[in-house]
Amino acid sequence: MINFVETGATPSPRMIEAMKFTRIAMAALCAALLVTVGCEKDPAEGTGIHTKPVDGGGDEGGGDSQDGYTPITPTSTGNWSGKAAEPAVTDGKTIPTFNDDYRSISGWNFKDQWNLANVHDPSIAYYKGYYYMFNTDASFGNAHLSGPDHIHFPGKRSKDLVNWSYVPGPFSKNEPAWVYTRLNEIRKRMGLDAIGRNSLYDNCGYWAPVIRTVTVNGEERLRMYYCVVVNNYIGSGKAISDPFDGTWTERAFIGMAETTSPETGNWTDYGFVTCSSSDKGKDGYTRPNANDWDAYFYYNAIDPTYIVADGKHYLIHGSWHSGFALLEVDPKTGMPLKDLGDPWADNASGLTARYGARIGARNTSRWQGSEAPEIIYKDGYFYLFMAYDGLDIPYNTRVVRSEKIEGPYTDITGRNFTNARGDCYPIVTHPYKFSQGTGWVGISHCAVFQQDGSGDWFYASQGRFPADAGGNAPNAVMMGHVRRIVWCPSAADALNDLWPISLPERYAGLTKTPVKADEIAGTWEHINLKYDYGKQDTAANLTLSADGKMSGALTGTWSFDEAKQFLTLTAGGKTVVVVVAHEVDWEASPRKETIVYAGTEKSLNATWWGKKVK
Repeated sequence: MINFVETGATPSPRMIEAMKFTRIAMAALCAALLVTVGCEKDPAEGTGIHTKPVDGGGDEGGGDSQDGYTPITPTSTGNWSGKAAEPAVTDGKTIPTFNDDYRSISGWNFKDQWNLANVHDPSIAYYKGYYYMFNTDASFGNAHLSGPDHIHFPGKRSKDLVNWSYVPGPFSKNEPAWVYTRLNEIRKRMGLDAIGRNSLYDNCGYWAPVIRTVTVNGEERLRMYYCVVVNNYIGSGKAISDPFDGTWTERAFIGMAETTSPETGNWTDYGFVTCSSSDKGKDGYTRPNANDWDAYFYYNAIDPTYIVADGKHYLIHGSWHSGFALLEVDPKTGMPLKDLGDPWADNASGLTARYGARIGARNTSRWQGSEAPEIIYKDGYFYLFMAYDGLDIPYNTRVVRSEKIEGPYTDITGRNFTNARGDCYPIVTHPYKFSQGTGWVGISHCAVFQQDGSGDWFYASQGRFPADAGGNAPNAVMMGHVRRIVWCPSAADALNDLWPISLPERYAGLTKTPVKADEIAGTWEHINLKYDYGKQDTAANLTLSADGKMSGALTGTWSFDEAKQFLTLTAGGKTVVVVVAHEVDWEASPRKETIVYAGTEKSLNATWWGKKVK
């Protein structure tokens, strides 16, 4: 969800101080420093890829008509000047050979060779025979900005989740125009001077869209909620590259657009949905110093996700600040059901009554490192995924769940996320390294979706090289990772209490086949995927002997249930049931098919990943 400046330049001390003043600015600094809907009987549709479309129904609509604010007229963004290429399709047997290190082809002229290169904060939905992915404005060297038009929220499409071709984003430079109008209308009501058009669009960020397939008036459409972040100070209106002016930075906006031809770049933009909002009143935006983190905004209007629950449509959003907001929207228009009014109130209850109920937070701080909510529904539960910590290296993914969309959400240990009771488990992804290769870091801000036809669940996010991987700015490499999710028991005596964990190796499109009992014994690499801020969890050798004993990283016994694909590992007085699957060993040279496992246990506070090496 970050607007990157991938230039390789080291920021000056003044820039470092200027960029500290918000979560948004802190993320931009981090980047600069690094570079030298489901089943009919379910009460909710699944997210991302739908076996049937979400039905928006009803009349056309868009924009809003709040008192004192200019209504927004739906606007066509026009066709892209280029042409989207047709993606290749895997045969289910061939192992991918594309290079994860894409720096040599990172320029705009190589965009048709990027495949999964330059992916950050992806969202994926299945539409008219393709998986479409759109993401934050982020690419190595900001190469996507070299395009002539339709440069914001760049995308890709695929038929197999392995081979992807470039598609344009909805917006060109200085778009969408409504942001300038709405921002300055809010500033006028706050008694502040207008921010100039050039200053606004030259500094704003385009972050973290979410896409869903919807049906409106019987027509299937692709709907996008997108974020535009204003990187100017509230008080002076100047860009955050200027000296600190004693105020917080301006707000973020969420807008909505729809299309029936995403490959052309032509979308209808319906404009404003919501924006960052404060419980400190209209005038509470002063900031004593750069070390004060008692943020002005209660809700940060970025990182949206979208779901239908019991026939009602909801937008969930939030990043750092005070947590995640649940905002009900009209299924016909995609806009809030309630008149939001001015984006401030004198207390939290007065704000949440209009701008959405808070459904969770990592802790009670107004500057707590959780963001990027993504929500799905499966077998009686809403599963809410989120990213923890900074995006460069420590990024890691957690998941909580609830029987109701509004919560309470709890983790695998019973910890209450809705009441901000601290770090939640299980860990879905975390920085890691097997014995070969550099490993990966920054693996979070995920899309979670179902594969068309199979119903299997998938996880997609960025993956970055660690900072010491070598070459020019390795940590600015943003490779798209698509992984299968396995559903893992919370305990050996709770085999039907299942939680989603990502597999340790990426999806390669090979035909899915079950693991046989006689394939288990051998030498493995085992990773205890525990929370270790900013560090890669590394692998140790594990031997699973044919007699059911294990040694090395774990000492104890193992057993295998072929029917359920459950591998039970007992060591050190703890039993963990992991799920096995065939995948590709991406670290091997050449790459080869192997077996992997993933699992957790409710008292483990970690996830176990493994890969068979011989």
